[in-house]
Amino acid sequence: MTAYKTLKGQSIRQVASDPTNPVIGEIWYNTNMGSLKAYVTVASAWASGGNLNTARYALAGAGTQTAGLAFGGYSGTAMVPTAEEYNGSSWTNGGNMGTARYRLAGNGTQTSALATRGFAPSPVSQTNITEEYNGSSWTGGGNNVITGSSSCSTGTQTAGLNWGGAPNLSSSQEYNGSSWTAGNTLNTGRSGSGGAGTQTAGLAFGVSTATETYNGTSWTSVNSLSNSALSGNGALQTAAIAVAGPGVTETWDGTNWTSTGVSVGVPRGDGIFVVGTTAAALKFGGNPPVTNSTEEWTASTLAGPTASTLTTS
Repeated sequence: MTAYKTLKGQSIRQVASDPTNPVIGEIWYNTNMGSLKAYVTVASAWASGGNLNTARYALAGAGTQTAGLAFGGYSGTAMVPTAEEYNGSSWTNGGNMGTARYRLAGNGTQTSALATRGFAPSPVSQTNITEEYNGSSWTGGGNNVITGSSSCSTGTQTAGLNWGGAPNLSSSQEYNGSSWTAGNTLNTGRSGSGGAGTQTAGLAFGVSTATETYNGTSWTSVNSLSNSALSGNGALQTAAIAVAGPGVTETWDGTNWTSTGVSVGVPRGDGIFVVGTTAAALKFGGNPPVTNSTEEWTASTLAGPTASTLTTS
């Protein structure tokens, strides 16, 4: 076997404790632990999280990977009014929505969320109903100026942005905490798209590869996705994540989309929802078949500050 010194031109240093500021690829021998160690990166990956209590698709959501919120959707037999809250490992039921519905839009946080539009029952029809969640219960908000389904929302409960909808609408609407007003039209109409950002710094993507940014006044076409993503989200206009039907994951840095080469564990062709950022995201629900699957995204990170122990084979 060729010696490391011959390959790299240097010896592996011996230390009594791990270095405090190692660099990527650095190797050392910890004499106290009797271990050969290195400072390496951990690849981006999706990992299984706690399952939803109610399997559903065409749902909406809000929040982050460790404080997520899922609400609405379709169970396969009925529209779902239930909201569920995620704590980073498991879901617990929250308050029921006033109107059960699916293919609705959602945004905000786990304790301050906004739901609007979608299909409602009795009889089944598209609606403009808006509801606000305070972490325990839902109350009625101002009706959206557009009645419809399969739209997308981002922003906060008091400064929300909603756009698109079936059949590939290009309209957008802004919410001020009590009422909706019309915003400017998108360059590409879309239904069931993904979104990220805020009311004055928004991002719309998916269904087609077209991507657009919103500055509070107008929409501007920017660099496109590689795949036609079915769902995605991001807390920031500059840090969004998109998941395509086959399970392909792409990340957005504010200028370009990058295909990560990482697939989800449970690919779903329709009705998933994603919250979070390029660093840490949460994917849940979907169809077919209707699932309660939840997966957590972790971006490539350094395996520190504690170094990884190397093994031999």
